[in-house]
Amino acid sequence: MAALPIEEVLPELRAQLASRRAVVLQAPPGAGKTTMVPLALLDAPWLAGRSIVILEPRRLAARAAAMRMSQLRGEGVGETVGYRIRFESKVSARTRIEVLTEGILTRRLQGDPELKGVGLVIFDEFHERHLHADLALALCLDCQRGLREDLKILVMSATLDGAAISRLLENAPIVASTGRSYPVDIRYQPRDPQGSLPPIVAEAVVRALGESDGDALAFLPGAWEIRRTQELLQERLGDAVDILPLYGDLPWEAQDRAIRPGSTRRKIVLATPIAETSLTIEGVRVVVDAGFARVPQFDPGSGLSRLTTVRVSRASADQRAGRAGRTAPGVCYRLWGESTQRGLVPQSAPEIRTADLAPLTLELSAWGVSDVNSLSWLDPPPAPALAQARKLLTELDALDAEGRLTDAGQAMVALPLHPRLAHMLYYARTLGMGDLACDVAALLSERDVLASNARRSVDFGARLDALRAFRDRGRAGVQALGADVNACQRVSQAADQYRRLLRLAADRHDPSIDRVGLLLAFAYPDRVALARDKSSGRYLLASGRGARLREDEMRLRAPCIVAASLDAREEEGLIYLAAPLDEADLRRHFAGHIRVEDRVRWDSPKQVVVVQREESFGALILDSKPLPKAEPERVRNAMLEGIRRLGIEALPWSPELRQWQARVLCLREWCSEEGLPDVSDAALLESLEQWLAPFLDGITRRDHLARINLAAALNALLEWKQARRLDEGAPTHIEVPSGSRLRLEYAPGQSPVLAVKLQEMFGSAWGRVPVTLHLLSPARRPIQVTQDLRGFWDRTYSEVKKELKGRYPKHPWPDDPWNAPPTRRTQRAGR
Repeated sequence: MAALPIEEVLPELRAQLASRRAVVLQAPPGAGKTTMVPLALLDAPWLAGRSIVILEPRRLAARAAAMRMSQLRGEGVGETVGYRIRFESKVSARTRIEVLTEGILTRRLQGDPELKGVGLVIFDEFHERHLHADLALALCLDCQRGLREDLKILVMSATLDGAAISRLLENAPIVASTGRSYPVDIRYQPRDPQGSLPPIVAEAVVRALGESDGDALAFLPGAWEIRRTQELLQERLGDAVDILPLYGDLPWEAQDRAIRPGSTRRKIVLATPIAETSLTIEGVRVVVDAGFARVPQFDPGSGLSRLTTVRVSRASADQRAGRAGRTAPGVCYRLWGESTQRGLVPQSAPEIRTADLAPLTLELSAWGVSDVNSLSWLDPPPAPALAQARKLLTELDALDAEGRLTDAGQAMVALPLHPRLAHMLYYARTLGMGDLACDVAALLSERDVLASNARRSVDFGARLDALRAFRDRGRAGVQALGADVNACQRVSQAADQYRRLLRLAADRHDPSIDRVGLLLAFAYPDRVALARDKSSGRYLLASGRGARLREDEMRLRAPCIVAASLDAREEEGLIYLAAPLDEADLRRHFAGHIRVEDRVRWDSPKQVVVVQREESFGALILDSKPLPKAEPERVRNAMLEGIRRLGIEALPWSPELRQWQARVLCLREWCSEEGLPDVSDAALLESLEQWLAPFLDGITRRDHLARINLAAALNALLEWKQARRLDEGAPTHIEVPSGSRLRLEYAPGQSPVLAVKLQEMFGSAWGRVPVTLHLLSPARRPIQVTQDLRGFWDRTYSEVKKELKGRYPKHPWPDDPWNAPPTRRTQRAGR
């Protein structure tokens, strides 16, 4: 076998590990680090016969690495080299290299914090930055510093900045391998962004096979796109080539067919990002990259996760392209343009920034950590997601009010499931429903058995029917229900593993399917939901969010349901998976979470203060009974809340009171030294308790607002001196030269406005008060708006006179307005 690039740096790596507790190894894909490094270090003197644990991000990679290392040693898997993955292990007393998936190492650390018998922990493909890898590294560093100074840590990465990891590991040395790769011709082929991905990828693969030699590897975001592309390629190519899918939910045998050397025919592998790193698929010289990945995104605000299809990073695109040059020169077809390439982010976001942190928080609590910052992180967990995680774990009774791990929480840590499902299994076993709960947990944690059914029901019971049909009648029973046979098989295997974990009897009995809702409530108490009405399919969740069923889901429109899956993107999320819940079960099994309190609150639909004794579960009101009375202060506070929701305009404003408000705001602007209060709508609404509350006695509904003495309430905001200054500095009326007393109109930020007939201003320059004059015709229509009365008389009056004198002959139009007496009368009336 030809030497691998990693072999050039193995002497340096051995030397660094002999003298240091931690080392960083940077090596590109294909360098051989996954298989060659553990074997090369097995006989190192400092290891002293202890074992090596190597962490892989995926089950497929873990199995493949163990098999390849065993093959290189001429042994079977489970001898010197073995693996442990979820629900499967091949190890023996002789095993000294164990390949684990990330969650398995966390389990091992919780059970054995010292990692007895382990001399080296290797973190492979750390650049993928999975949540469990970050957690396991933080725990290993804590173990190394506090319990095992002799434990060594090796972090291996293909693309991540080695300097950052080195700093995290107390300035660990960096050993770099240049690797070996053949040139890859990158060809950009922009696609229609509105087009469906499978036919575009299928067309690109067919074209690539015609233009290039070797096998092809196409990257797609998920299993659905892979299955559809496979169908299209089989229609085009028939049996001329082998078309093989590769994604995480496939059975191991199908995954193995995709990665092992094939027959004499060409091979097309359709893969998710599972094939980006760790695996070498022999014979691949063509890569077709759709440029997308499907990643989980957690929304701390809603407490929900959703799978989101995102553009890959530049690092991922380079990794994918490199697959074409592992063994010979190759070509990569990128289904996007060069401008899009320049806009790709350099690296994918670490999972710790976007994931649901409830599992991590539970693990940290079991480790004895209350302050996450006491551990070493490349990226610390975000505070909002941590707060949401603690809230959920408290609702699940895993943490007490002080954040300490409860007995239930301790039991949940031992189960290799999300805390929601662990909580369900824990309580179901005590209620004699463990068997049904194992089926429910498996259906929730594995791929949906009805995922391939275009009109799949949201009813959880339909999944249980499919699983039972698979067990009773096999493939024929499943296909009749439109379910996925492989998915049913995986679910059944997972459920059996959960039964073994719970030590349930082998003779299976099926509790009533009606109890599924209760089991889901143990997992999703925040998603218990009550119907808003009898027929619309709209619900309110215990979390306070809204949710809705599809219009055609009439079967499930129960008054109380549990939504196990729903859309987090919408304010009123679409429910994807749910089951009915008997309210009596909710009351019986969640009695400790049901609050009974006398509430005085504003009822927005009825626009009235209601006084009730309410039983509530989260945001859900299970029952309410009216009470005859309540403390006046609580009634006032509820009414104030109602006014805030209605808006300040709901108060009984008159035009005079609005002018009072404008006068105060104007004088506050002109004379800031007077210290006048802010009486803007926003400020008044903010300070209702200070100025309006004393005037709300007996006010309990919107139609009572007209009784409020709003003038008294507003005037009370001003001290006596301020009120006098208001009358002086911003008077309501003003006397004009004719002797008339006219109203001034105020607006914040503007000069006062005086509407006055032109004739009443003869002989005046009007400079005493900063007002805007609206000079009116005898018919009281505006003819001039000015603050410069002198300029009007000198420059504009003569033109106005020419235009209006003939129209209004009874009114005075003197040639010299400066010396004419001001008047409000006509010429005849003046005589």
